[in-house]
Amino acid sequence: MKLNYKRTFFAGLAFLSICAFWQMYDNIIPLMLKNTFGLGETVSGFLMGVDNILALFLLPLFGAFSDKTSTRLGKRTPYIIVGTVVAVISMTFIPIANKQGNLTMFLVFLGIVLIAMGTYRSPAVALMPDLTPKPLRSKANAVINLMGAIGGVYTLVMIIVLVKGDSNSYTKVFASVSILMIIAVIGLIKTINENKLAEERGIEAESNKEAQKQMIDEEIREESIGMPKEVRKSFLFILASIFLWFFAYNAVTTAYSRYAEVVWKLKPGGFANALIVATVAAIFSYIPIGIIASKFGRKKTIIGGILMMTASYLCGALFTEYSFWVNVVFAFTGIGWAAISVNSYPMVVEMCKGSDIGKYTGIYYMFSMTSQIITPIVSGALLEHVSYRTLFPYAVFFSIASLCTMLFVRHGDSRPTKKTDVLENFDTAD
Repeated sequence: MKLNYKRTFFAGLAFLSICAFWQMYDNIIPLMLKNTFGLGETVSGFLMGVDNILALFLLPLFGAFSDKTSTRLGKRTPYIIVGTVVAVISMTFIPIANKQGNLTMFLVFLGIVLIAMGTYRSPAVALMPDLTPKPLRSKANAVINLMGAIGGVYTLVMIIVLVKGDSNSYTKVFASVSILMIIAVIGLIKTINENKLAEERGIEAESNKEAQKQMIDEEIREESIGMPKEVRKSFLFILASIFLWFFAYNAVTTAYSRYAEVVWKLKPGGFANALIVATVAAIFSYIPIGIIASKFGRKKTIIGGILMMTASYLCGALFTEYSFWVNVVFAFTGIGWAAISVNSYPMVVEMCKGSDIGKYTGIYYMFSMTSQIITPIVSGALLEHVSYRTLFPYAVFFSIASLCTMLFVRHGDSRPTKKTDVLENFDTAD
């Protein structure tokens, strides 16, 4: 049984477009809120957390809707098409509202875009397991995440090239991301026929009944074992860790573009250089991180990532101006975050029964998203009422707190196994 890499690549086009949008959202929208509309950091932080509030409701809701949908295009593709079209059309009006200084228009169309993006993220992510047999989903998920990284890097490059400090430059960035999203969904429609591929999977499954029987027997054995008290304790501690390291990381990613302009006096768009360095460093670090985790375990690898992130935040607090060393620090930030993100989700699902993976995946995202709702508001209040210089010390504090809770996690670190394909080392949660 082999993974169809070409098919998985095309299925990942939807995730590429999603990541391209969110990279733009996280870096451009805060600048609009601050520079055009003059909103304080607390209000800006709240508005930047609205997407996560919507995601708490929209992701599980439309994921469930798509499970029950049946059309000639399949069950996921219609949501991807409609969501992308509505998002792209609505995105057109955001830079127009920014140019006119019309806050009401800006918020209305931003809200429509966020709802549209929320309606198709779960169907887009679910497309991969729909089309991929269980034993091959790690490799497939690696391809999907790499596609997402490509989308994020594309947007950062567009920011560097197109943002010049005037309102027209934002229009160009939005247009470039919109074009990518349109091309991505057209590519998906032309190459992925859900119904046809579902039929092919049914034929493959029928010809491999023995393997399916073994998987079913394993799931039955797991069902007879509940989560022991000690495992539940570890589970709660890792959820606390997830909440805390997102509390640190998301505060920095949400406010970084403004911080770079205010504290380091970077010209518009200049902040994206360090973000590209961090993203590329993360991409290239997945394979060695997989090797390290296989030798020393997931928990130790995560702890190493937390220590690296904490050191990076500390260094960020010490810089008084932008220099080459900022890029070096951001490279270590990307590596540290990769070490955390690659291993934390597998630890969570390792502690649950096979039939509960979806449920515990939802819990994982609930804690990470709740953190991302709260931290922009809290950190934004500090930026506004105390000083921009509080950003990195704030991140250091909560990063250390996540280290403390992670030390109490005793389960979820499966026995190291040798990867049969180096691409499996890229596997992370979507």
